[in-house]
Amino acid sequence: MSPLAIKAQNIIKQYPIDHQRVAYHTMRDSLSDTAKKMLHWVNPRSSQPRTTIDTINALDDVSFDVQKGEIIGIIGRNGAGKSTLLKILSRITKPSSGFAITSGSVGAMLEVGTGFHLELTGRENVYVNGAVLGMRRKEIDQKFDEIIAFSGVEQFLDVPVKRYSTGMQFRLAFSVAAFLQPEILLVDEVLAVGDYAFQKMCLGKMGDVSKDGRTVLFVSHNMNAISQLCPRTIVLDHGSLSFDGKTSEAIDHYLQQSTVAEELNFSIQSQIERFSTDRVIRYESITIMQNSKPIANTIVMNGFELEIEIQYEVFQDTVGLRVFIDLVGKNEILLFRSYHDELSEETLLVKKGRYLSRVTIPRDLLAPKDYELRVLAEEYNRRTCLPESGIRIPITVEANGLANRAYMSAPIRGELAPVFHWQTTSMP
Repeated sequence: MSPLAIKAQNIIKQYPIDHQRVAYHTMRDSLSDTAKKMLHWVNPRSSQPRTTIDTINALDDVSFDVQKGEIIGIIGRNGAGKSTLLKILSRITKPSSGFAITSGSVGAMLEVGTGFHLELTGRENVYVNGAVLGMRRKEIDQKFDEIIAFSGVEQFLDVPVKRYSTGMQFRLAFSVAAFLQPEILLVDEVLAVGDYAFQKMCLGKMGDVSKDGRTVLFVSHNMNAISQLCPRTIVLDHGSLSFDGKTSEAIDHYLQQSTVAEELNFSIQSQIERFSTDRVIRYESITIMQNSKPIANTIVMNGFELEIEIQYEVFQDTVGLRVFIDLVGKNEILLFRSYHDELSEETLLVKKGRYLSRVTIPRDLLAPKDYELRVLAEEYNRRTCLPESGIRIPITVEANGLANRAYMSAPIRGELAPVFHWQTTSMP
């Protein structure tokens, strides 16, 4: 077993939350407070406005080990504690309790311009950052041309960094962190800033860094990038480490996190109970599944089939009763509609009874975007059953499929992202 690069043990990071007794002040309040302060100056024992201080755990008893040479993903929802963890590992902030030990120099790309002095030029900042990492000037000289070429800021090398655009600061900061060869590289959302070509270069460079035996911790919301780069992934949930293991299993766990396990079902059932008065049909349950497992929240992956199960009761024999789904994109654009009987050659009589209809949206059809899935029913050519707007289910799709794999940071320009099979041959 290779030696440890990082050991995190029982890390807790607390932040205070102040609750002021008065949320806002009128002029009358201000005059009253001034009088009380004067009274306190005369009599220090007089009462003062009370302030209660609570705390919130940004990290709550987090422990893990990282071997040298590992490249590890860190995922979780906003506010899960990902950035706080990297700040503790990079010694920007201290844990409230517990400890983190790192073996070797640490390079951190946490925010745009991290470690830069804005009054210094790009050239000067390269040497300052190298010195912070413990490198000699001769060693920085050897890497200098590579850093500048990768960053693409040659024209502005002797301009103060404060005049750089956000993208330029990011490019130089990442280049410095990657090329000055820290033994541990901490990267927070490398895909959030910068143009698409440079983002792809960053991902490739992180892969090269790990092959050189250096350690990488990579925070991202891009599941496709995490899947390709990281054999192992840590999942944080409200400050706690909820999973640590194989990346494919970590992503599945992230999508099914127990903290939101009842949200989607509650939303669907509350809609069903609210609209249960139609004279012909009553929905009993609607279940959304991936990998044959009911999803616990509205986040799905485009690399897997999306299965919808609709259980319902029909109160009377009805000709032309049709259960169907709509997928709606932004600006209320209908992307497609699918009926439960659309392959039938004649209008069907649906008899009184209970039914279960299943439909599967194929993998690699939905783009990494937000949609609304609507479950509806109608009596053909007569009316739409209640609720007329359908049972509405928000869906957020994240990238983890076949489309765009070589250009994972490039945007999907259409509302859907179907994978078509092309054939390309060389011509004489």
